[in-house]
Amino acid sequence: MAAPVIVEATVKQTATLIFMHGLGDTGHGWSSALAALRPPFMKVICPTAPTQPVSLNAGFRMPSWFDLKTLDIGGPEDEPGIRAARDDIHSMIQKEVNSGIPANRIVLGGFSQGGALALYSALTYDQPLAGVVALSCWLPLHKQFPDAKVSSDEVPIFQAHGDYDPVVPYKFGQLSASLLKSFMKNVTFKTYSGLSHSSSDEEMNDVKDIISKWTHWEGQSMARKAMLPDIIVAICIGYENCSCSSFHSP
Repeated sequence: MAAPVIVEATVKQTATLIFMHGLGDTGHGWSSALAALRPPFMKVICPTAPTQPVSLNAGFRMPSWFDLKTLDIGGPEDEPGIRAARDDIHSMIQKEVNSGIPANRIVLGGFSQGGALALYSALTYDQPLAGVVALSCWLPLHKQFPDAKVSSDEVPIFQAHGDYDPVVPYKFGQLSASLLKSFMKNVTFKTYSGLSHSSSDEEMNDVKDIISKWTHWEGQSMARKAMLPDIIVAICIGYENCSCSSFHSP
């Protein structure tokens, strides 16, 4: 795996955000947007997935956390690949814990395939995290839950999805949220009307608010008055077959 993009805290670090990109992207695709919304005491880590063949895209090699065989929610999944990727994320969490950041001050997040990995990694981690930000994604290996869960029931999950998503259907997000709510106590599922397989200023503002809440950022209310820059990030899970555009911050 390539070295992650790291945005250091601007004051003494007391929290960490580990955020995974979508299929075909890199850690650079989200680092600037996340740097604009995180609290000053939070370090941001944006790892880049290893390059590997993806069955869904006819075996084309691209950055991918695990193989995707189909977009059918009931279809076959790359369980060994998902578990291996999960182990890599757990190692990143443990590295932060070893450096002095408690697990309950670490937020996991991700978009699309990266959001799926964030959910799976958080639910199978044996210490309670600060929370999970899961954007335009689904719960992998969902048939194994709740039996596969080892996390606390109290870990908060913020799941967000556009109702015009042509890549990871909105219905998949809804089904995942319904399942999560059956065994987790603090799950929020927010719909963004008219949003496709992308992010938006509104969603990024909500992510800023929820991370601030989870990490108890006292300066958030004042910082909230300053509008976030117009950053729209659209990274497609199967970008070769998707008509939506990709916008990245400089």
